[in-house]
Amino acid sequence: MSDILWQPSAERISKTRMEAFRRFIIKRHHIHLDDYPALHQWSIDQRVAFWQAIVDFFDIRFHDQPDAVLVEGAQMPSAEWFPGATLNFAEHLLRRRDDAVAVIAIGENGQREHLTWAELAEHVAGFQNSLKAAGVGLGDRVAACMPNTWQTLVAMLGTTSLGAIWSCSSPDFGTQGVIDRFGQIEPKVLITCAGYRYAGKDIDQTAKVNEILDRLPSLQQLILVPYARPQARIEQFHTRANVTLWDDFYDIGGEPDFVPVPFAHPLYILYSSGTTGVPKCIVHSTGGVLLQHVKEHGLHCDLGPGDRLFYYTTCGWMMWNWLVSALAVGSAVVLYDGSPFHPAPRRLIDLINDERISVFGTSPKFIATLETHGIKPRESHDLSSLKTLLCTGSALSPQSYDYVYRDLKSDLCLASMSGGTDIVSCFVNSNPFEPVRRGEIQGKSLGMAVEVWNDDGKPVIGEKGELVCTRHFPAMPIGFWNDPQQEKLHASYFSQFPGVWAQGDYAEQLPHGAMMIHGRSDAVLNPGGVRIGTAEIYRQVEKVPQVLDSVAIGQQWQDDVRVVLFVKLRDGVELDEALQQQIRQVIRANTTPRHVPAKIVAVTDIPRTISGKVVELAVRNVVHGQKVKNTDALANPEALEQFRDRPELAF
Repeated sequence: MSDILWQPSAERISKTRMEAFRRFIIKRHHIHLDDYPALHQWSIDQRVAFWQAIVDFFDIRFHDQPDAVLVEGAQMPSAEWFPGATLNFAEHLLRRRDDAVAVIAIGENGQREHLTWAELAEHVAGFQNSLKAAGVGLGDRVAACMPNTWQTLVAMLGTTSLGAIWSCSSPDFGTQGVIDRFGQIEPKVLITCAGYRYAGKDIDQTAKVNEILDRLPSLQQLILVPYARPQARIEQFHTRANVTLWDDFYDIGGEPDFVPVPFAHPLYILYSSGTTGVPKCIVHSTGGVLLQHVKEHGLHCDLGPGDRLFYYTTCGWMMWNWLVSALAVGSAVVLYDGSPFHPAPRRLIDLINDERISVFGTSPKFIATLETHGIKPRESHDLSSLKTLLCTGSALSPQSYDYVYRDLKSDLCLASMSGGTDIVSCFVNSNPFEPVRRGEIQGKSLGMAVEVWNDDGKPVIGEKGELVCTRHFPAMPIGFWNDPQQEKLHASYFSQFPGVWAQGDYAEQLPHGAMMIHGRSDAVLNPGGVRIGTAEIYRQVEKVPQVLDSVAIGQQWQDDVRVVLFVKLRDGVELDEALQQQIRQVIRANTTPRHVPAKIVAVTDIPRTISGKVVELAVRNVVHGQKVKNTDALANPEALEQFRDRPELAF
């Protein structure tokens, strides 16, 4: 068993909402649940009672009462949760109306704004009225390409209050990245910034926004937030849609209305990473997201009124959707836009003190970077408000666990989590009942029937295998946009083990109940904890005429992953510095800076299957000195040898 680095005291456990929930269940059902494993097993065995308890414990308000909790068929996916029930997502995030601070929005330039609960509701009411006047109603799509500001949150709440569907990306996506996503869902409204800031630079978005507008014919209303470009004017943006500046779009005031929608009504559209083509549009349900998030925030993260949650994220990552849901348990949220290291590496650590953050979320790369810079926050900062440090995006190294407890804070729950955009939540999670062991995730989320299966579809403990979920859960996506027969949904999650959700994570369940994630089991890249699909890179490399073919992989490097791009060039073309810069520039301009490869290496051939598919996993295995399975499926297996022991990848 690994070293225990932190153990919650009996007093701390007694004050958690998880303990209050355990007692709530014991009293209601007259059963014994002596520890977390017993509580988790009960939540799986008695799913109807468990999810009803979540509804009651967190006072989920149905406008129309459900006919049942769960109606399901013989195997997944075939569930109907809370049939007959209606509710509204935004209503639950706006239940407080007092003058305490609800939202704090901070920019890397030091700008700080805040809204009280009452002010937040007044902004949402005004924005909602103007959305209605613009013709937005049930099921319409409102898209945003926005930085992490309070305006983005107000727009989301205004959208979902009407039963419209919210979808968001971040400004660091290039034109094609935005069109690949929003072009599929045909939004009626687009909210975007005229410019944004990163690492001390102001980046003008005008030309890119005009390119996007030209390719969104469905658009009826553009709402422009000047942000880092205060001189922006509506006449600079060319579209047949109405164009309005944010400040002119709505008047603050009044009470928001909340349109009741069915439990399974679409709430969010999020996007897959685009590994095998254009990103898939994942549709999440109103009730499923709400129940999963109040469970995770209230129980697993022990958040409630008086707490403040921070997560470093862009609006293009599911963690933004997860972050803002903390409003539903009465917790305030701290939003940050910009580089986490500008103007100095201590920037976000300062925020913990300045804003009295209770739960702080980040990536393994951020923690590793702090250590690299020799930063020891426990010597320079108070950090008395901080009770939990969340981490997700990739596996957190054992060395980073040591760093947190040695140099950041010793009395702290360091909670590595893992889930995905696919469920906009977690399979394995923080747990205020359990100890923290070096290099391990504390355990499974309540209500999630998580197991690790071997290739034969058998559950294993102490062995690596596929992370699966064997029973329905409310946060399972409704489906994919424009996938009426759910063929893409089945292919993505249920093809490996029919009737069982396979997440695509390479995982391990340890004998004492903790979990470990060993990386993606498919070809998704994870530099800095951000999921990147190889197809997004390929689509840009194809624009470079000197390149005939390419393959991108993630190479394990310095406790992280770096993107390596192998290119097959035209005859007579040399991979000189100028060509490398050209390739990087094309990728950066049309995707995000994280898509840009750290290394570009020339090869003479790219291995493919007989059916013509590039085999990223085989290349990655060769680069890491691992065995390649199933070379019989390759049209040119001999091509793999040139990826072995490349000197360019040793530094």
